[in-house]
Amino acid sequence: MIKGVIFDLDGVLVSTDELHYKAWKRLAEELGIDNFTREDNEKQRGVSRMESLEVVLNKSDKEYSQEEKVALADRKNGYYVEMLQKLDSSALLAGAVETLKMLREKGYKIAVGSASKNAPLIIEKTGLLPLIDEISCGLDITKSKPDPEVFLVAAKKLNLEPKECLVVEDAAAGVEAAKAGGMKSLGVGPYYKSLGADYASETLLDVNWETVLK
Repeated sequence: MIKGVIFDLDGVLVSTDELHYKAWKRLAEELGIDNFTREDNEKQRGVSRMESLEVVLNKSDKEYSQEEKVALADRKNGYYVEMLQKLDSSALLAGAVETLKMLREKGYKIAVGSASKNAPLIIEKTGLLPLIDEISCGLDITKSKPDPEVFLVAAKKLNLEPKECLVVEDAAAGVEAAKAGGMKSLGVGPYYKSLGADYASETLLDVNWETVLK
């Protein structure tokens, strides 16, 4: 029986895609890469910051040391965090608040499971904090999706067994992580049909929660 729901953050509850794109593009241009596109940005969906950096560096002929790569990833994150300061509830996706309120009223525990170290800041800025019980993020883990660590940490924080949790994701790597952790999954977002989740719905507004949570 499902007792808790673990939401990925970006692309599920909020959208900061444009901010990520602008931050990565700024970094790319500083490195002399003038052909970083939105298609490249799509390849960064659902993966870690360092893996996202490789998408950028693959367009460069220059070789970088691990120390240089860490510094570059930190620089990009600085640009992103700078833009996050202006984030507000307008970044919330359709059905996010309504869904969280409905689940809380029905007695389900709610967590966010995000690889981003900025998850707490995003949750605070968008006003979601009062609707979420626990946060598992990049500050808590050493392995990124499709490793299930971020969701297993979330389940532990909720004091639930993995089999008692449903994961809501918009990326294939996240669905794979949920399955690896022994959790049911609900795929949402523009690619919901191809994520391989147990359940699928384009937006949170369209979910048949009675079926998904049975």
